[in-house]
Amino acid sequence: MVLPLYIRYMGAEAYGLVGFFTLLQVWFGLLDMGLTPMLARETARFHGGGMDILAYRQLVRALEGVFILSAVGGGLLLFVGAGYIAQHWLQTNALPLQQVETAIQLMAITIAVRWLGGVYRSTLSGAERLVELSLFNAIIATLRTVGVLPMLLWVDASPLAFFLFQLVVTALETIGLWLYAYRCLPRIAPLQHLGWRFSPLKNVYRFSLGIAFASLVWVLITQVDKLLLSHLLPLADYGYFTLAVLVASSVTLLSTPISTALLPRLAKLDAEGNGNTLLQLYRQTTQWVTLLASSAAVTLALCAEPLLELWTGNTQLAQQAAPILRLYAVGNSILAVCAFPYYLQYAKGDLRLHLIGNALFIVLLVPATVLSTLHFGAIGAGYAWLASNLISFLLWLPFIHRRFAPGLHWGWVGQDIFPILSAAALAGYGMQWLLPHNSTAWVQLAETLLIGLSALLAGITASTDLRTRITTKYKLYGATTDFCLHRHL
Repeated sequence: MVLPLYIRYMGAEAYGLVGFFTLLQVWFGLLDMGLTPMLARETARFHGGGMDILAYRQLVRALEGVFILSAVGGGLLLFVGAGYIAQHWLQTNALPLQQVETAIQLMAITIAVRWLGGVYRSTLSGAERLVELSLFNAIIATLRTVGVLPMLLWVDASPLAFFLFQLVVTALETIGLWLYAYRCLPRIAPLQHLGWRFSPLKNVYRFSLGIAFASLVWVLITQVDKLLLSHLLPLADYGYFTLAVLVASSVTLLSTPISTALLPRLAKLDAEGNGNTLLQLYRQTTQWVTLLASSAAVTLALCAEPLLELWTGNTQLAQQAAPILRLYAVGNSILAVCAFPYYLQYAKGDLRLHLIGNALFIVLLVPATVLSTLHFGAIGAGYAWLASNLISFLLWLPFIHRRFAPGLHWGWVGQDIFPILSAAALAGYGMQWLLPHNSTAWVQLAETLLIGLSALLAGITASTDLRTRITTKYKLYGATTDFCLHRHL
């Protein structure tokens, strides 16, 4: 909601730096080496009875040491390389090079500080403290995005002021996570000692490296286009591209809370040996994610141009970014569903096939992304992104399900995905065909909402799980009402 205001007050080129800041955070995440997902899983296993208190606390302490070292090393490297990035990588026109270099140095410090909070965030997530963590995240996100506006409006609208504010908020975030995580960690016995040893990592390094490789593949597939375009496009144009990709990310943003809650619960169910409940939950959440992702993708794909024009007030920007938005929105909806076999492997603690499959996709898909980006620019990147996710869904997911849940896949696709997806697409397209497409802004907004609502309701109707839940609650409400009325009479 606030990004058009950033562009208005800071300028498109300065907002390009904001997009580059987001890109750097993703690439910096490679230093994680799979440690935070591993810690979340081990935390879930601890609460499921899979570890003792001392071993768990020693693991947390070891990871704190690793993250301090990686934050200092990675942040220092980025800080020193700020001059080269400003002069030789980013294509700036209006912004002074010295200002861009200083902004990148502030980015380096901010990313390193925020990086330290990853350990504490994982302990809270693995312990399923999701309500409190979500509330904290909402407060910090609002402060980070909305809280900076008064400064941009009345004090200073330069990139330096923007990134200095981000550094202050990030420091508050990391301190808050640290305090709350230590409040929730179990206490060790008085005579026991934690120390600073890395030996607790020996038992989990294979699983951690598996996740690290998966993260590397994820970054290569999802971010190599953005990295190339940050160099090939003028910084202002890169800002517009970032805007379109950000809107498309709302598709996966809607499903992220479900997956965040699902990972520790699946790991806990596997530790308890409750396989039937695990698969039942797996299929239920597939329907929920498919519903959210497909209805959002249908809305963005059908209403890309009017939505961007309403949002930014810039007709030219909307015309240029709409095709990119459509491709990334549809690709992201497939991605949200493709993540589920990874969740299953994560719960089982076996990522060997995930590594093999991702290695094959690196060889095939990353060169395709690079070539399409170099030859066709942002549109080529969008097609490569859509194709990579479609290939993964069609060719790799059946193989993973055959290994970890035999007999599941075709029922999973035929009952939990396809009916919801097709119903949402048909309802959205049918509503678009019926509407008059008036050029008035408020009418366009109403039409967009109607298309989205039609897709959502059609998807709910097609979902067996959601339809059953709604019907059951309706019958329960009706029975309760009849009982109260009978007693009253």
